[in-house]
Amino acid sequence: MLESEMLKYKKLILETSGVNPKKCMVCGKCSGTCPNYDAMEYHPHQFVQMVENGEIEPLLKSKSIYACLSCFACLERCPRQVEPATLIDAVRTVVERERGDHHLDPNEVPQMICDDTPQQLVMSAFRKYKK
Repeated sequence: MLESEMLKYKKLILETSGVNPKKCMVCGKCSGTCPNYDAMEYHPHQFVQMVENGEIEPLLKSKSIYACLSCFACLERCPRQVEPATLIDAVRTVVERERGDHHLDPNEVPQMICDDTPQQLVMSAFRKYKK
């Protein structure tokens, strides 16, 4: 990926999230409290640092963007209120929007979810990933 593309993605991620990664002091409290830590290739504090350092390409390809539970435990423990979960969500949003409109096909949904899945989750996914 070209440096100009990485800068474009970094700017888009920062605008989407509204997070200032420069506030992070890399204490690791966000990662230490993350309930899904073991399932993530890159941990919350690493996401923040990678965005700050312009290491965007690995994040765009990472499965960790889907492992974040958006529980905001990381925000609760962060002494500087950096909001790593919001940053991870912004990366996920950028990736999904790159895939284009209507990539969540309603006909495929019943095959991807279990019977216990709340209807609100399905509708929320359509609203979020259809933009």
